[in-house]
Amino acid sequence: MTIDAALHGALQGAFTRPIPKSAGAQVRYLVKQHHGSTKAVAQLLGFSQRTIERYVRDQIRKPRADLAEKMAAEVRRRWQPQVRAKARKAAATSDGLTVDVHCRFRFTAPVGSSDDPRMRHLTLALPPHHAARLLDAQEHGATDRQLQASLLMVVLGPLDAGILLQCC
Repeated sequence: MTIDAALHGALQGAFTRPIPKSAGAQVRYLVKQHHGSTKAVAQLLGFSQRTIERYVRDQIRKPRADLAEKMAAEVRRRWQPQVRAKARKAAATSDGLTVDVHCRFRFTAPVGSSDDPRMRHLTLALPPHHAARLLDAQEHGATDRQLQASLLMVVLGPLDAGILLQCC
C-alpha cells in the first residue's frame, strides 16, 4: 500500500455514509459531480459515452472487474468532500494522525555480532503540525516517494537518517 492510498483510507474513515454500491448508482453519482456530462465521465473512466448512458439507465448492471474497480475508485475519491475536508482539518489542527509503517533499519554493531538490516514495525502518533505537512504535500500532488521522504523525516526526527535502508 502506498502512503497516498493510506492517507486517503484514513480520511475515508470519517465518512458518514457508505459509497453507492451498484454500478448504476456510482455512474449516476459521477455524472452528477460532472454537472450532468456523460461525456466527461466517459473520458474520465475511459469508456464510450454510450456505455456511460447505459449504466445511468441501468441497462448494464454488472461491469467487468477492472471497470468496477475504476468506477469505485473515482467515486471514493470524490465522495463527501466536506466530510473529508473536515477530517483533514481536524488531523492538521488538533487530532494528528496515527502512522503504521514497516521499515528496515541497519544498525552498527560490535565485531562478532550481526549488523544485518532488520525489519521493524512502527506505530507512531504524528502531532498535528507534522500531519498538516504530510496532508498538504499530498494535496499538492506529491509523489509517493516524496511523501515517503517527508514521513521519514518526521519518523526519524532526532535519529540519523543514514540508518534507514528502506521503508514500505
